[in-house]
Amino acid sequence: MNKHSVQVSFEFFPPQSPQMEETLWNSVQKLKALGPSFVSVTYGADGSTRERTHAAVERIVNETNLTAAPHLTCIGASRGEIEEIARDYWDMGVRHLVALRGDPPEGDDGYQPHPGGYAYASDLVAGLKKVADFDISVAAYPEVHPEAASPLADLENLKRKLDAGASRAITQFFFDPELFLRFRDLAAAAGIDSHIVPGILPITRFPQLQRFAERCGASVPDWLAERFAGLDDDAETRKLIAANVAIEQVRKLQAEGVDEFHFYTLNRAELTVAICHALGVRSAAAAA
Repeated sequence: MNKHSVQVSFEFFPPQSPQMEETLWNSVQKLKALGPSFVSVTYGADGSTRERTHAAVERIVNETNLTAAPHLTCIGASRGEIEEIARDYWDMGVRHLVALRGDPPEGDDGYQPHPGGYAYASDLVAGLKKVADFDISVAAYPEVHPEAASPLADLENLKRKLDAGASRAITQFFFDPELFLRFRDLAAAAGIDSHIVPGILPITRFPQLQRFAERCGASVPDWLAERFAGLDDDAETRKLIAANVAIEQVRKLQAEGVDEFHFYTLNRAELTVAICHALGVRSAAAAA
């Protein structure tokens, strides 16, 4: 385990093929040496990856000493089904969940709550807390959720989720540290005193990042596009630039007192290991 003051956690997604399974598992092996506080496993927009998510979590629980935190969403399931999934996880030894409203499936016209389900993440948190005393993380949006009526309404929603029993909020990715710091101040002013953990996305491919950003309302600064310009066919340089960008970002946040980071790994370890190293988070062997 790391003995420093910085805590890290990692997000993975369930693999779709044996080859992707191998990539994920190699990454889990490399990253577990950094002693993360937990590792989360995502869930498809419409619950479509339910079995794969469950299988990935089961393997992490059975084959490592990591704290697995499966994502659970309100999409496409009744309250009874969600509670059953949560009970299965508890029986498996899972004590930490990431509770999200979830995104409607591709092609759907906006979010429609399931008629017999939980309508919003705050309802989901309250429901999961009734199943068992899970440690629950929820999502926060430094640049405001795309569907929120206003920044204030978005903060009120975050407060509802935390008041319903969540322990911490993990933010959507962002690239300008000021966005996070401003959000942290606004949250404090709104009476939110729970941990707000910045979500960090190391950039593997810039066009892919732009698609992610468009989908979730995150801004991509011009200076960032400029740094990656002309590198489409130069993976090696891209990797160096990506590490540099993320290290700069986390060091600025660290200088402002941020001591917890959540990495969207995209199932790759190299960049995340480099960024953690710069934060002082190292495996026991590297530290020695």
